[in-house]
Amino acid sequence: MINTESNRGYQQTIRLFPISMQPFLPRVLLTNDDGPPDRKDSPYVFGLYLHLSQTLGWDVKVVLPSSQKSWIGKAYHIKEVATGVYYYPKSDGSQGETSPRPRPLKEDELAEWILLDGTPATCANVALHNLYPGQIDLVISGPNYGRNTSSAFALSSGTIGAALSSSLSGVRSIAVSYGTVLRPTPPTLFEPAHLLSLKILKDLWENWGNSGFPPHEVDLYNVNIPLIEQLLSPEGLKVCWTKMWRNKYGSLFKAVSDNTDQRGVLAASPDSAPQDATSLSDAESNEPRHSLRFRFAPDIAGLISPNPATLPVGSDGWALSKGWASVTPLKASFGEPGHPFADDNLKGRLWKL
Repeated sequence: MINTESNRGYQQTIRLFPISMQPFLPRVLLTNDDGPPDRKDSPYVFGLYLHLSQTLGWDVKVVLPSSQKSWIGKAYHIKEVATGVYYYPKSDGSQGETSPRPRPLKEDELAEWILLDGTPATCANVALHNLYPGQIDLVISGPNYGRNTSSAFALSSGTIGAALSSSLSGVRSIAVSYGTVLRPTPPTLFEPAHLLSLKILKDLWENWGNSGFPPHEVDLYNVNIPLIEQLLSPEGLKVCWTKMWRNKYGSLFKAVSDNTDQRGVLAASPDSAPQDATSLSDAESNEPRHSLRFRFAPDIAGLISPNPATLPVGSDGWALSKGWASVTPLKASFGEPGHPFADDNLKGRLWKL
């Protein structure tokens, strides 16, 4: 179980110990917002699947968007038909085949997954209620290619959006993101990141409601692991309970000329934004105001590399800046400020216009 050491209130470092007994192995839905395995856009989902299914022995169903769907939040497309195909990843992690109908596995194929032409939240909801009704105990969304720390990223994240969708269906949900710090990220960091994810996921599942947070107060968890060299050290990364850094972003789009095509659209990862946002030419960024063509090109360098002195101690952004993994308990609801009126104070609650 989770053993904590108090560190100024809510700042608590998790010491993860193996548990010899567990009530039962969960039936897991794995989804993401980065789509099927791909070295550029979705480099992590295959590795985590292997560990969940083979190292932990969990029963894992996989339903993913058919293409990269980052920055889409908890959106649903309500006028389009979400169509899907069956996907057969190969045992070596290379690109698998698709089929309009289920078929037996070939010798070099690992499993049967499903790819839906829909949002991450759509994938999660369809999986829970149409594909595997009553068969899922835990939803894991990710690992996202890039961090999902802070309210600015969390409220935009398709990874967290899928977890929110699942928690609103009454299923325990965990969003996992790997923060890009080194560019390019050494592949040697992938495996230790997966292993740390396993420890955190296993511990959260086995101790849901026994970690100091009342079960009815936690709908989902948001986990962020920075991909840094410390992962390779014997001691690994510290893991810290956090709250969400409440921040803001500004402009997310730039005007482009009428003859600009869609090439060079921003990469999926929030961590890649500062580099890709500069790819627009001066002619595009200075397009006259009458042009009504805009490209996603967020100016969020301050969110990726904030001044550490400005980060609230105990927040997810603060933990990532220290090279720690963060675990943030969340409720699937809009946050509300403390109400100044007692529940029975009807007079004070009624407006006078």
